[in-house]
Amino acid sequence: MTTPSLGRPLPRMANPLFLFLLLSVAAAPGAGADGQDPCAGRRIHIRHLPPRFNAHLLRHCGADAFPLADPSAAATSSPPCESLANHGLGPRTHPRSRSWYRTDPRLLEVFFHRRILERDCLADDPAHADAVFVPYYAALDALPYVLDPALLDASARHGAALAEFLARDQPRILSRRQGHDHFLVVAGSAWDYAQPPGVDPRLWGSTSLLRLPELANFTFLTLESRAWPWQEHAVPHPTSFHPASLPLMRAWLARARRARRSTLMLFAGGASRPSRPNIRGSILAQCANRTDACVVVDCSGGKCVHDPVRYMHPMLRARFCLQPPGDTPTRRSTFDAIIAGCVPVFFEDVAARRQYGWHLPPARYDEFSVHIPKEAVVFGGVKIAETLEAVPEPEVRRMRERLLELAPRVVYRRHGSTAEMRGAGKDAVDLAVDGVLRRIRRRVRALEDGQPERIYALEDDSVEA
Repeated sequence: MTTPSLGRPLPRMANPLFLFLLLSVAAAPGAGADGQDPCAGRRIHIRHLPPRFNAHLLRHCGADAFPLADPSAAATSSPPCESLANHGLGPRTHPRSRSWYRTDPRLLEVFFHRRILERDCLADDPAHADAVFVPYYAALDALPYVLDPALLDASARHGAALAEFLARDQPRILSRRQGHDHFLVVAGSAWDYAQPPGVDPRLWGSTSLLRLPELANFTFLTLESRAWPWQEHAVPHPTSFHPASLPLMRAWLARARRARRSTLMLFAGGASRPSRPNIRGSILAQCANRTDACVVVDCSGGKCVHDPVRYMHPMLRARFCLQPPGDTPTRRSTFDAIIAGCVPVFFEDVAARRQYGWHLPPARYDEFSVHIPKEAVVFGGVKIAETLEAVPEPEVRRMRERLLELAPRVVYRRHGSTAEMRGAGKDAVDLAVDGVLRRIRRRVRALEDGQPERIYALEDDSVEA
């Protein structure tokens, strides 16, 4: 099967995804019945990119050198490209499942693209757009640099071809606002894409995408942002729960509310003890001493990445879910816990409070989470179980209820959701795009007012919920 856009055969199981991403056309709605423009300030132009920057990158899944496959694929004989099913949500966890998928977080860019293609207020003419979305699959394009030792020294060039294309093809789109109205999604931590370009030797596993001067004014939506760059903002890690209708969403939340929680606390993550004292090691040691109060779900070696059943059932039985930092401060497990109604326990603010202000209100974390300073645990002798046992049960129930009220805000609902689902409230994609549009409007206003210094102010643009 071929298309004029590709000019070559497509991987069989990815055909529907390729075709949709390459051939979809959307039109912006007109004025409403009251004469008001429902798209005022909300028009997005999707930048046309050659397929080498997005659709063709999906072929990595079938390549021997850069497989986009489940870590357990060899043991389970899973098809190597199965993560591409359902427009990047992955295969269903069970043939009869209607909301749960084996989602690979590296495909956030793919299903984010799919969801933006569904939005109202898309503008064919970039001159009439308030924002420009660049559908570049950055995490997939980084795979050769981070997996092939021969390309390690070239990792500073990650994204350079995209920058050159944007500057050369219809340059007025980029120059109109010097890129301040452009945004893209990066399926990973900003730290993994912010290596200084002049570092020698190059650091394995990271690139310099966020350091490219040509993209300096773009807004980057990442799974974890750094503290200072004004152009980054964190969006929730994707979970495996992607409901397409309001009844499915409500049914899951009802199940989480009525779950019998016999376990005090749970930790899902790597179960090997670190060589030096840190919060993870302290958690594992304390759990070993309090097996009556703590459950450890071993997620070492990627065991949990595509197997939500492994950790979701234990989370439904736990009152508190421990969220220690790992290689970086944030964790997908935080969002798994939220949708399970398992009150997250944070050990540092950068793990969530300073990250997801568009989705979770920073000033109200005490309403749905517990904070225990990691230094108090590692060096101060604080016992986590005793601290959590001291929280009154009515307070735990209030935190759980508030958590489940917020849960729809961090869920990436399935593409093609029902109108009722879309009208019931905004999900993670909707809130991320709203946040981008607010940020871009502020920057454009500063440019138009002749006060460009205001662009770089680290203003708090979080939204209360």
